[in-house]
Amino acid sequence: MAGSEAAWQAAQAGIPVIIHEMRPAKGTFAHRSGDFAEMVCSNSFRSDDSEQNAVGLLHWEMRAAKGLILQAAEAHRLPAGGALAVDRGPFAAFVTARLKTHPLVSVSYEEITDLPTDGQWIIATGPLTSTALAHSIRAHTHAEALAFFDAIAPIVYAESVDMSVAWMQSRYDKGETVEEQTAYMNCPMDKAQYDAFIEALLAAEKTEFRPEEAASYFDGCLPIEVMAERGPQTLRFGPMKPVGLTNPHNPQKPYAVVQLRRDNKLGTLFNIVGFQTKMKYGAQLSVFKMIPGLKNASFARLGGIHRNTFINSPTLLDDQMRLKSRPNIRFAGQITGVEGYVESAAMGLVAGRMAAAEMQGKILPPPPPDTAMGALITHITGGAEAKTFQPMNVNFGLFPPIDARGGRKGRKDRYKAYTDRAKDSFTQWLG
Repeated sequence: MAGSEAAWQAAQAGIPVIIHEMRPAKGTFAHRSGDFAEMVCSNSFRSDDSEQNAVGLLHWEMRAAKGLILQAAEAHRLPAGGALAVDRGPFAAFVTARLKTHPLVSVSYEEITDLPTDGQWIIATGPLTSTALAHSIRAHTHAEALAFFDAIAPIVYAESVDMSVAWMQSRYDKGETVEEQTAYMNCPMDKAQYDAFIEALLAAEKTEFRPEEAASYFDGCLPIEVMAERGPQTLRFGPMKPVGLTNPHNPQKPYAVVQLRRDNKLGTLFNIVGFQTKMKYGAQLSVFKMIPGLKNASFARLGGIHRNTFINSPTLLDDQMRLKSRPNIRFAGQITGVEGYVESAAMGLVAGRMAAAEMQGKILPPPPPDTAMGALITHITGGAEAKTFQPMNVNFGLFPPIDARGGRKGRKDRYKAYTDRAKDSFTQWLG
């Protein structure tokens, strides 16, 4: 995501760009193709509300900056209520085609194993940075790469779901069209079914890691069983909350609900929302088929887990996203400690523009900290505590506080004030 956006922004500014891509010659466990911007987890860019949500505001800023990732998302958008979800295969093919046909972009399929010593570079290797390059980064920076485990949710074939038990409905019927309002399947549980599910989830065989691989989980992508370990009711107040839904098969309110979200435009694949997992494959089949409606489900992909690496950006990067000890190198994307596809792409957008400006003999200041992009850059380049630095999604807590006077005291008014201010600031920055 970040590398694709960075390349696009620099090329659009008139700078020749070479993309170095190790896939498909060298793959990863999660990727399936050699396409750029291949999504390996959720197909959702989350909320598209640019007035009440920080990630929706980030969408707005990327659209304003003519970002390639948001262009691709709009071209291959799927119904998802108030969220921006995409058909991931065509999405990646669109990004790849646009970059390969750009007159100032060329592609070199090779693995970069060492930090380059000359030339202008952007390292945007994402959460699955190759082992060799990660070792080179660690050796040069004299700092251990921080790490956390990220988990992938399973995907089910829609035709295998028992719709005499499940039903189609977005929570609170969000979405302007019937198609958007039915972007989710819902599988209800009564108390006995929920209790049995939690018991099986906790007892299931899990993937184990060696002590030297130990790392903390990112709260925004916790494995389902880790959430369950925090208490038997945790899931009922998280991904399995039964609110905003009406079961047409049974007037009794469900005790818990498992939601599946459309994963492709054809509507043939649905991912189980919030069910990223570290259970072994056999255990996943046993436990997930306990969910009402999924007894005979067929899985297009089971869940998985992998170790992500990211650098201690507050210590290592300046406000131009350059490595302080080697300023010809910028970092962008999830390796910098932002979390999420949108946030990663946004950091690529800024890095590409900054690199292009520098090569043209100019300095592009970072976006103001009261914008979504600026709040993220401020956080990763000095706003966060280096000793406790962890991956972070964009959120209004990263923004400078808004003045609550003038009638803007409620949360809705306060969020609107954040986004109004940000849009003004970002428009000025773009100019």
